Amino acid sequence: MSPRFTPPWRKRPEQLLDEIGELTNENREHPDGRVERKLLNLRHRAGLRLTQAANGDPAYPTPAFDRLPADSGPAEAGPDDLDPEFVRAAILRDGCVLIRALVGPDEAKSLADEIERAYVARSAHAAGAEDADERYFAPFEPDRKFDLSSERAFSQDAAGLWVADSPHVMFDVLDVFERTGLTRMATGYLGQHPVMSVNKSVLRKVPPDIFGDSSEGDQKPSGWHQDGRFMGSVTALNVWMALCRCGDVAPGLEFVPRRLGEIVPTATEGATFDWSVSRAIAEESAGDAPILRPIFEAGDVLLFDEYFLHTTAADSSMPNVRYAIETWLFAPEGFPAQYAPLAM
Repeated sequence: MSPRFTPPWRKRPEQLLDEIGELTNENREHPDGRVERKLLNLRHRAGLRLTQAANGDPAYPTPAFDRLPADSGPAEAGPDDLDPEFVRAAILRDGCVLIRALVGPDEAKSLADEIERAYVARSAHAAGAEDADERYFAPFEPDRKFDLSSERAFSQDAAGLWVADSPHVMFDVLDVFERTGLTRMATGYLGQHPVMSVNKSVLRKVPPDIFGDSSEGDQKPSGWHQDGRFMGSVTALNVWMALCRCGDVAPGLEFVPRRLGEIVPTATEGATFDWSVSRAIAEESAGDAPILRPIFEAGDVLLFDEYFLHTTAADSSMPNVRYAIETWLFAPEGFPAQYAPLAM
């Protein structure tokens, strides 16, 4: 007698994760666009099951404050320090932690090239081209209870392309996470199996003139924000990976290098949007810690949570585009209901 077939929507999370693991190994050996799209759908189904079945409070790791460098923030470390206790301590003290050279320069360049291919494929898809490469762009279709159309358009306007909309890049990004220890660290940090958000995991291609021409004066819109403003109460970790040198020759990040622990006022005088924070509030929040704009090299990773106050640091005089990957990870318990989940 043949084994009884269990439809995906009835499988336990563990069954789905096992299937994801088997297909991932298969695709490493024999890459196949159909398998990559199937993996995305399985990750979504597993994410839904994990969030529905979540019970109990996730526990952050005990912070290892004694391992932090004595210098003022942000803490910088190498790949060997990528563990939950160190990361938690750095975030609680400095608001973030910068892991240098987590990804090798050749692999970072390869991911940046893949982002470029994904953007080209999206343009071809929008133009109705019959030869658009669906491995690099195929709009992800979640469970019917999610309507992603408006948020997808917003992400595109903000120099972003959802990782889930590029099945092949999604596969390679998660493969890098696994090989560098990011998946293991995130599991320990969040206290549960990590779940990504479709809406908040983005391939970035940011032009220097994203805020307009700086020659027009110092009237750039304020994009200062805390992502917790949109999420509510969560257990979260953001992985921001630079794929090229940025901060001087390409747009980088500016941020407040201290733990805030609360959502600061938005929509005050000087803020451009109802969700954004004015430069004056950012400077006030920084206190004695000056606002920083570090130089990132290809393969550097910045880790932070929902309270981190930051903005894109761009100037039209910069000669290069910035390529980066931003991936928000959550514990299934308290995953934001408005987001579509993907199990790692």
